[in-house]
Amino acid sequence: MSLIRLLLIALLLGNAALATANTAGNTGLGSLFGETSNVGSTTQFLPVHEAFRAGIVEAEAERIQLQFDIVPEYYLYRHRLKFELQGGDGEITQVTLPDGVDRTDEFFGDVEVYYNSLNVELAIAPGSTPADQLRVEYQGCADAGLCYPPEIVLLDLPTAGGTSASSGAGSAVDNTASGDDSSLWLSLLLLFAAGLALTFTPCVLPMVPILTSMVLGRENIDRPRAFALSLSYVLGMALTFAAVGALIGLFGAALNIQARLQSPWVLGVFAVFFVIFALAMFDVFNLRLPAFIRGPAENLGNRAQGGSIPGAAVMGALSSLVVSPCISAPLAGALVYISATGDAWGGALRLFALAIGMGVPLILVAMFGKTLLPRSGPWLNQVKQAFGFGLLAVAIWLLERVIPGPLSLALWAALAAGIAVQLGLFDRSPRAGIGRVAQAAALLFAFYSAAALFGALAGNSDPLRPLQSLGGGKATISSSETSYFTKVTTADAVRQQLAQAREAGQPAIVELSADWCISCKVIEREIIDHPSVRAGLDGFVRVQLDVTDNTPDQRAWLTEQQLFGPPAFLFLDRQGREIPELRIQGEVPRETFIRYMNAALEAG
Repeated sequence: MSLIRLLLIALLLGNAALATANTAGNTGLGSLFGETSNVGSTTQFLPVHEAFRAGIVEAEAERIQLQFDIVPEYYLYRHRLKFELQGGDGEITQVTLPDGVDRTDEFFGDVEVYYNSLNVELAIAPGSTPADQLRVEYQGCADAGLCYPPEIVLLDLPTAGGTSASSGAGSAVDNTASGDDSSLWLSLLLLFAAGLALTFTPCVLPMVPILTSMVLGRENIDRPRAFALSLSYVLGMALTFAAVGALIGLFGAALNIQARLQSPWVLGVFAVFFVIFALAMFDVFNLRLPAFIRGPAENLGNRAQGGSIPGAAVMGALSSLVVSPCISAPLAGALVYISATGDAWGGALRLFALAIGMGVPLILVAMFGKTLLPRSGPWLNQVKQAFGFGLLAVAIWLLERVIPGPLSLALWAALAAGIAVQLGLFDRSPRAGIGRVAQAAALLFAFYSAAALFGALAGNSDPLRPLQSLGGGKATISSSETSYFTKVTTADAVRQQLAQAREAGQPAIVELSADWCISCKVIEREIIDHPSVRAGLDGFVRVQLDVTDNTPDQRAWLTEQQLFGPPAFLFLDRQGREIPELRIQGEVPRETFIRYMNAALEAG
């Protein structure tokens, strides 16, 4: 059972769900040298101004409200939104954004995005001269695997004294982000289960009957009364937890931590926090509130009157301020995560679910007696240590975005080795039942640890495929071979490379890429680095146009080629002419890419 709880906590503290944008697509929209040809394609992407339409809804001297209408299956990044007044001396003092959808990407970390519609409110400190335009910078992507370059639009503001402006943003739509409900419900379920698991730790479980007697008082009462009192206690505790979660969420939103999490320094600090919390779960030290806070709270709790509903609620609220060492570390980890999301409402709900999970055993014991409690034993410490391993897993998950891949794989190997030892890998005492299952699991973790360590030494980085480079034809090639594509940043450099390919009588491939393009990273790892793809691409002159900086020259080239953004691939024959029906835009499966590549070789 400790293994199950470990997996549960790892899921809990990591994130509720990982976002995927995997619909394959390609489009034939033009020729590299100005010829146009519209052909059928599996995915047709919209121009950026059609996918995201911004407009002013209302403009006053001290307030501006604007709206983005977002086409379904497209989304905007929260941390890419920037606003600036033009033409006056006023100043934007506050930007109010609604909660969006949390997405976790293995390359760029935790981000928050908006689907369908986005309403933004700007607080203005007016100056002597009113602004006449609002400069809006944004960036978005399509679920089908296309990332648009950062975009800037100028929105006209009404003259001084005007109260509103035509938005031009189209009809208003529901701004409830799609997919948010399912992600939230999953995280609430996981946190409720984590609260239950926290009860079965050595410093909490023995307190349950003591707390029950304090809540109910010394008199014998019937079950309905016992249920009402214990529920009051649990709700008092849960509401206090929810308030803390909301405050932490607001604090995180104010600092825009979800965007700052891209910084290696911030990720490193957060990882250190999780390691400290894990050490507390391994009893290296006790993590508790300072005495000057804990002491007065304990005194107030002792004076609260048991047996009354208000008294029980007060005791529940105060008990949440005096959490035990077993609860402190996971709770602190949850607070760190909530601060990173910047979601006040979600933070309140998540900690409320955690507290309700912790309170369920208390209600059951109050109603049916302490005979329901399991017996104490070494398994209590195993539950607590499972939380510790989960916290360490989160620390590694944070660090693997900023440290070399082989090093992160070595850390996963070390974690798996620690779990194997904890499960009894070297325990030679006879075991039966669940003990044998634990030893079998320990052996599997040991095998994985050895494979991961061996893979790390071989230069691999994927914890799900630690031995991928040893698998023959199915392996991938290290992405460190950055010279495989000739990387350029200007349209003239692209034309120069293609002219050389034409003179040499070789087919060519042009890749459109950028550092901020998530799908580009996926294609690089899953397609370009694969040996079967490399074997075919060896016959091409390979050019990569990096549009990370989104310069005017790059934007002009994108417009000329009728491309909206990366990723995209253009195949050219030996005469230097693009083969429009083989153009790829967005993510595609490896098999599709190979089919197009082979067709380009045959056509050349």
